[in-house]
Amino acid sequence: MPSFVVHRDGRPATAGELAPLSFAGYAHFTAMQVRGGRVRGLDLHLERLRNASKEMFGRALPDERVRALLRAALEEGPDDLSLTATVFSPVGEFTAADAEPEVLVRTAPAASGPAGPLRLAVVEHERVLPEVKHVGEVAKTYFLRRAVGQGFDDAAFADRRGRLSEATIWNLAFWDGTAVVWPVAGMLGGTTMGILRRRLDALGVPQREQEITVADLPALSGAVVMNSWTPGIAVRAIGDRSLPEAPSFLDLLHRAYRSEPLTAP
Repeated sequence: MPSFVVHRDGRPATAGELAPLSFAGYAHFTAMQVRGGRVRGLDLHLERLRNASKEMFGRALPDERVRALLRAALEEGPDDLSLTATVFSPVGEFTAADAEPEVLVRTAPAASGPAGPLRLAVVEHERVLPEVKHVGEVAKTYFLRRAVGQGFDDAAFADRRGRLSEATIWNLAFWDGTAVVWPVAGMLGGTTMGILRRRLDALGVPQREQEITVADLPALSGAVVMNSWTPGIAVRAIGDRSLPEAPSFLDLLHRAYRSEPLTAP
């Protein structure tokens, strides 16, 4: 059974169908880890695709249609895998022509991310449409490569006011010793972040939002990055400021994440 398939609108995609998409940059997507044929936060992934489609295309496919396309791809792979669902317009980019969106689903081997702890360079950068997980973002890889070249593991973004927002492909979260602190700035609200916020609420763990700059870091007790791979990897430094690894914070996030039920598409 293959662990890598590519479907366009529910059936195996041909090279001819994929060729024009290889050079297109107007689309949005969601990425998830499938375990035992099921997904955590499926409702958040569907909501992300629905809202982004309305923003970019003025319309969205019904959730049940999207779920059927996910199931079609999952049936061809193992129980544990990575899945990316990308929504695009068949008329392509550089046009205002209207068309029903289509979905490209790709599966690949399961992933869990780096072990950490990570050191993040700080880069002044603000994403276009930060609330949408869209494709074609050269800045993410560009700043990652620059950070690694400077001896860091990855990069965190700060806006023009110096507020930390997110990292290249990660959300940021901080710990003040009592509460989970979510940064306030323009950013993508990740599905793993959404899962954690509701599960931490259910566990009675305090949470708050705060504008955070590099100058605020010494007052905090830990930091992590998170994405669809993992609910938390420790961050030991952001820019020139060191942070405690806070293993109890990391354990709390992983426990909260595991408490989220898995759902079949």
